[in-house]
Amino acid sequence: MVANIHGRWDASVQGLEKDYASWFEFTDEGGELRGRFVGIEGSARPMTEARYQGDELYFRLPPQYERHEGDLVFRGRLVDGLIEGETNDEEENWIGFTAVPAPSLGYREGVEWGEPGDLIQGGLDNWELRYPEGPNGWRVEDGVLYNSPPSVDLVTKDMFNDFTLHAEFRIPEGGNSGVYLRGRYEVQIVDDHHRDPDPRTTGSVYGYLAPSRKMTKPPGEWNTYDITLVGRWVTLVFNGETVIENQEIPGLTGGALDSREGEPGPLMLQGDHKAVEYRNLVIRRSV
Repeated sequence: MVANIHGRWDASVQGLEKDYASWFEFTDEGGELRGRFVGIEGSARPMTEARYQGDELYFRLPPQYERHEGDLVFRGRLVDGLIEGETNDEEENWIGFTAVPAPSLGYREGVEWGEPGDLIQGGLDNWELRYPEGPNGWRVEDGVLYNSPPSVDLVTKDMFNDFTLHAEFRIPEGGNSGVYLRGRYEVQIVDDHHRDPDPRTTGSVYGYLAPSRKMTKPPGEWNTYDITLVGRWVTLVFNGETVIENQEIPGLTGGALDSREGEPGPLMLQGDHKAVEYRNLVIRRSV
């Protein structure tokens, strides 16, 4: 087996209507190629089959939330350090994809932080819809940002590299949202105060990092996140308790805005699920 396929890959899939971000990782387990995958939505999950021979790559896995009749299939070729190939969409059309090695985004010691900026103090002037033609259920009233579905995701016009974020949120019964760091890594928000922590509950980095303890308040009560992101290393203080401490985010989460992990990105609030309220969204950039 050739070792240069091993590692993490940031992918872009050329959909018939719009492109979407994807991610996969390959490892060697006892001489066998193993992999896991993140698609247009959902969480990281294992491939059921992965082969790499003579620069030809093939992998497949069953759908999670995708509306495929059968397996998702990716086939491609490694050329000059990049992967180019095709995959089947939900209508069984073959569409192209490209993938590049994911950057390491190592941790930096001694990061200093600039002045705080409230992201909703000026209303929605510094925000835009993910899809301009999509439904807009977002509004700001008395310092609170409301999302009343149907809606699409809300994205800051500003881009961020390393930052700290203070965010307060409240959800009704059945509420569901998420805060996407740099538009790529979702910190989950969902009505799950009755559940034990796992990699998909509130306070998780969706599909990867579970909170160390249960801190979610019942619907109708305000919760607080204090998030620090340096490279791909994240610390999350949830309602005053550190539940993720300087852990590495392996890669994209489902629904990512793009797969350009090495670039600054916006803050994105998930709006295409259910109702949520935010207030005191305060960010501090690294200096």
